[in-house]
Amino acid sequence: DSSKQYLDTYLYKVLNENKNIVIEISAYTDGIGNSDYNLVISKNRAESVMNYLVNKGINKKRLIAKGYGEEKPIVSEFTKTGKDNPEGRAENRRIEFKVIGVLIDE
Repeated sequence: DSSKQYLDTYLYKVLNENKNIVIEISAYTDGIGNSDYNLVISKNRAESVMNYLVNKGINKKRLIAKGYGEEKPIVSEFTKTGKDNPEGRAENRRIEFKVIGVLIDE
C-alpha cells in the first residue's frame, strides 16, 4: 500500500502532467540468492509497477519495464567487519524511474 501511495502521489502525477515522456521502470534486488532468480524477481517487480500505471490509464507505450537483479547496488550489504547489513540489503531492493525519451504523436 505504501508503494501504491508513492506511485499515485509522485510518479502518476508526473506522468499525467507530462503526457509525452517515456520512462524506464528499473527494478533491483539484494544480493541474496541465485543471480538468475534475482533477475526474474526484479523483472516481475518492474512489470508490476508498469501494469499498475497502465491500469490507472497511462499509455503502455510510455513505459519500459526492466529488471536488473542484483546489479548496481547502492550500498554495501556487509559491514566493514564483514557482517551482514540488513539495512543495506533493504536499500538495494528498489525501483527507480528515469525519463528516457518522448513519445511522438502518431
